[in-house]
Amino acid sequence: MATGKKENYALRVLRLASMDKLNSVVDEVCEKSGQSHLGTLADMAHCLRKFGAGYYDYWIFEFFDLTEKERDTYLTRFRSKKLHNLVNDENLHHIFDNKDEFNTLFADYIGRTFVDVAKQDRKALCDFFDSHEQVFCKMRDLGCGHGAEKLQTKDFKNAEAFCDYVAEKGFATVEEVIVNHPDLAKVYNGAVNTMRMVTLIDDGGTPHLICAVEKFGVNGRIVDNFGVQGPIDLETGVFAFPGHPGDTTDHRLVTHHPNSGVKLQGLVIPFFQDAKEMVLNAAKVVPQMRYIGWDVATTPNGPVIIEGNNYTAHDFVQLPFQTPDHIGPMPVIREYVKGM
Repeated sequence: MATGKKENYALRVLRLASMDKLNSVVDEVCEKSGQSHLGTLADMAHCLRKFGAGYYDYWIFEFFDLTEKERDTYLTRFRSKKLHNLVNDENLHHIFDNKDEFNTLFADYIGRTFVDVAKQDRKALCDFFDSHEQVFCKMRDLGCGHGAEKLQTKDFKNAEAFCDYVAEKGFATVEEVIVNHPDLAKVYNGAVNTMRMVTLIDDGGTPHLICAVEKFGVNGRIVDNFGVQGPIDLETGVFAFPGHPGDTTDHRLVTHHPNSGVKLQGLVIPFFQDAKEMVLNAAKVVPQMRYIGWDVATTPNGPVIIEGNNYTAHDFVQLPFQTPDHIGPMPVIREYVKGM
């Protein structure tokens, strides 16, 4: 990564940092670790310089309880940004940022019909309305489910009224609603439950799956963001550790889904090996984008890709109760990418 880019990102982060939040985090760390306020700030500064760890990294990964060798194995915020800048072509970010563009390029993997509102005419949207009982509408550039709506077509007077609503809201794509596999529907069926599967193409051009997380919606939400999450064993496809509430600063262990009561740890994710093969193949479609977080749904007939994220969250599978050996993913990443 170019030095200028690193400095610009670091300065931007520091400029947006809140002293109130920093002090709150330091207080939390001191209470849990027994360190002094000054000692904590000094160690945070050290970890920022040496490991690219922001104060949230220091807190959520409990760096205060790790050795220097263990700290060096964690994928921190600045390291994740460095990896992203090093291996992803910024001129191709738009493919993954724009829902309509992504759906068109990855049509073989998404497993659902859709209408690109900007490129298809009103008749196509009316026909789509007439052939579906419910649809899922997405904004063009927004992530984490922001602005998305799940609509029942019976709630509209007719197709023309539906088209007017889509135009008024500014939706970019209107899609067929995905159905959860029964094993996942029994956990939560108010949203499409997805896996975040992160692939990294090594310097030789071979894609690898470096982590996977299953996410479940909660409390009536129509998306699974900020729901219950937990890492999946990459060999067995099993929900491997207790989950967490979707906020990585919240270290409560979630052993059962808060709404259904279904036990999470030990849950076998259906079609996991098929999903693994699918994302490794999808990673080859735009090989200049080597570091991608795929959101994958598991349907009764197999896995489908919801979307790809060109900047994937780095904190999903590194929480203390999910890394009992205190080893993060950096050794694997360094094996695949020189300069990390």
